[in-house]
Amino acid sequence: MTNPAPVRRERSLRTRIVLLWVFGLAVGLALGGTTLLGSLGIALNRTAEAEAAKTVEGVARLLEEDELRNPVPVAGTDVRVQVVDAQSRVRFSSIGADRLVPMLHGDELARATGGASVLIDGVRLGIEGPVLVVAGPADAGDERLTVLVAKSMRDLYQSARFIRNALLVAFPLLVAVLALVAWRVIGATLRPVEQLRRGAEEITGGGRAGRLPVPASRDEIHRLAVTLNDMLSRLDAARARQRAFVADAAHELRSPLASMRVQLEVAQRLPGDTDWPGFVDDLMLDADRLSRLVDDLLLLARADDATEAARRTAPVELGELLTDLAARYPSVAFTPPAEQFWTDGDADALRRAVANLLDNAGRHARSTVALALAREGDHHLITVTDDGPGIPAADRERVFDRFTRLDDARARDAGGSGLGLAIVREVVRLHHGAITLTDAPPPAGSGLRAEIRLPAGD
Repeated sequence: MTNPAPVRRERSLRTRIVLLWVFGLAVGLALGGTTLLGSLGIALNRTAEAEAAKTVEGVARLLEEDELRNPVPVAGTDVRVQVVDAQSRVRFSSIGADRLVPMLHGDELARATGGASVLIDGVRLGIEGPVLVVAGPADAGDERLTVLVAKSMRDLYQSARFIRNALLVAFPLLVAVLALVAWRVIGATLRPVEQLRRGAEEITGGGRAGRLPVPASRDEIHRLAVTLNDMLSRLDAARARQRAFVADAAHELRSPLASMRVQLEVAQRLPGDTDWPGFVDDLMLDADRLSRLVDDLLLLARADDATEAARRTAPVELGELLTDLAARYPSVAFTPPAEQFWTDGDADALRRAVANLLDNAGRHARSTVALALAREGDHHLITVTDDGPGIPAADRERVFDRFTRLDDARARDAGGSGLGLAIVREVVRLHHGAITLTDAPPPAGSGLRAEIRLPAGD
């Protein structure tokens, strides 16, 4: 039996950010320190070369003026001077410089006279550490001489090593201090995230109301918390609507089912006294009501899940659609338009929405229901007007909620299931339109006017 592989424990986000930051800081400091030391070395070499070149120029000027004497005067104990001829014989030298052997040999002398500085071991000249040698020509009458100036690099290199060692000690300490500061700062920055996580955990566990703590800072985390709270608000509202929808649907379904059950129980107990044709008619009425309710619920469920990509769209000519629909309602007054009104959408859904408005108007109208179609800018306007009692302005938004029926429409024989206007609003919304309820215009006097605005198609 093989042992299970050990579970790798992931580091926290705070740890990963600090480690990444420390790694970047260390790499940056290393590159910066290397660049600094390299630049310092180049600067020190150039400074030494410049000082040695000035000494070469001074000695050459003394030779040209025939004022150079042995030993050659120099400033400091870290400088050596020799003047050699074409046969590499030492003609002049400073104190401490060899009077017989040139400080540069063979190819070293050739490179120096070519303009390059030569770095040699100072032991050759009796100086500790490396020595930089610079050469320059000089004229002594008709004779061509070469001036060699050696400058000790010991002090300069010691300064460079001191700076390097200081950086090797200071950089790790700096990284450690900055890592500690970063740990505290990142911890303080991520604290609102941890509060959001704990809030989400409490919400998931049902420990408190469904809202996350919003940090006071106006940064990305603040905006994230506000966005998440907005999302939670929408989810809470959706759950509340779902619970209300399920409860209302169960209540509406229970009524026809209870009626059918009562009738069946009475017929079962009193079969001889049952008016079977009337019994069947009553059952058919309840079955039709139940079927319409289920169809409405399914339509609303599909509307809730519908997306722009999934919705069936095709060019629809509204004039023809309304003409066919009005023919089914003898009491509805409609004048077919002379022009065509095209829109993009689902013809069956639009027909169902307008039919719901006509059914609703027909139930409440005293005498007439008017259906009209007109153009309003870049929209088509469908109106359904009745001369009934109308709807109070305070209730004109509420009636679009599912299973909402006003007091005078709650009777089973007069009122619907409370889904008609909800279906209308969902259909119009999916077609990027709008529906509003207003008072019926004169000469109706009283009544209600439902207005559907749909975008005009090509």
